[in-house]
Amino acid sequence: MKLSNEELSLQIDNFLDFCFIVKGYTPTTITTYSLNLFESIKYIEIYEEGENTIINLMPYRIKLKGKEKKTIYKKISIFRSFISFLNDNDFNIIVENDENISVAKTLPKPILNRYIDEALQKCKVEDRVLILLVYALGLRISEVVNLKIKDIENSWVTIKGKSDKIRQLPLLKNVNDLLDEYLEYSLNKEFVFEKNGVGLNQNQLRYKITSVFKEIGLKVTPHQLRHSFATELLQNGARIGDVSELLGHSSLESTQIYTKLSSTLKMDNYQKAHPLGKKDAFV
Repeated sequence: MKLSNEELSLQIDNFLDFCFIVKGYTPTTITTYSLNLFESIKYIEIYEEGENTIINLMPYRIKLKGKEKKTIYKKISIFRSFISFLNDNDFNIIVENDENISVAKTLPKPILNRYIDEALQKCKVEDRVLILLVYALGLRISEVVNLKIKDIENSWVTIKGKSDKIRQLPLLKNVNDLLDEYLEYSLNKEFVFEKNGVGLNQNQLRYKITSVFKEIGLKVTPHQLRHSFATELLQNGARIGDVSELLGHSSLESTQIYTKLSSTLKMDNYQKAHPLGKKDAFV
């Protein structure tokens, strides 16, 4: 689908509706997104190249020059989320000069296992399978979208990750049993998650996950479940190299943030458990 300047403005409104209704963003966040997106389209360059729409961010980045790195990072991230939404809805957009701004990484926020168990007990089989594929295998939501039934065989799942990197992941017995039960009624399907012969997209799968956890009063993203997968493994003695391979990271550096999180949690638990960590302790 081609994208004109007028269509881009209309799609911003659609994106803001999606963020408010589906993702549950606050009115303040929606206002921030709106201001940033309508600002950005004043400066970007748009042109067509074959079937693709090319968006050049360089004029906008020149406009942002001199602002703090965190500000630039946030504005570019908002625009990147908008483009991801468009591509999930049948636009073919390639963004140029979209390089990341380097800022200090923040620790991810994993979901406690007891909350995941509570959510799993209250949802239907399809949603349970979806949550477990992310939490038990550490999959990216984009990898779940592309997962086909033929990729699951003999208690193993073959995943095509970033840069078409292939990895094979073992299925825990209870997850494998649930998958067998779910796929028993999916003989005519190609994708693990599809409707009317069409695979569900990222937005639809995200909505499923957020809706399940909303029922127990939590706001949870698929990426948080992936964080939880990595954190649980490292806390329970898994080797960082193995966790990195399971996650499909290209280098150990990407996985090391989870070791920082694990150390932080250990320190918190230590402070709570030791008598001298109590507020009324006499030292």
